[in-house]
Amino acid sequence: MAKAFLEITLKVDNADRGNAAGVYNKYKAPFLEQIKGAESKELLVRDEDVQVLHGFETVQDAQAYLSSGLFTNDVVVALKPYLKANPDVRIYDVA
Repeated sequence: MAKAFLEITLKVDNADRGNAAGVYNKYKAPFLEQIKGAESKELLVRDEDVQVLHGFETVQDAQAYLSSGLFTNDVVVALKPYLKANPDVRIYDVA
């Protein structure tokens, strides 16, 4: 069970949600296979935004992912055309 979560909230127009979901789907397997401590990744959709919830073994693993090549060179670049505001990024430690 994950002991830390990385929550990234994205403001995306309804018309672009399919494209944003495509980015999620494209990078889910590489995230789970390549990122140290990665345990889960879920896409949460609401009327006002889209959230990606990542489960990790430790808070340090979550923090390291944010500076990984997969995140900075692939995920961020692929999502950039669809974002209407800077993402809200939060890391939680499971109590």
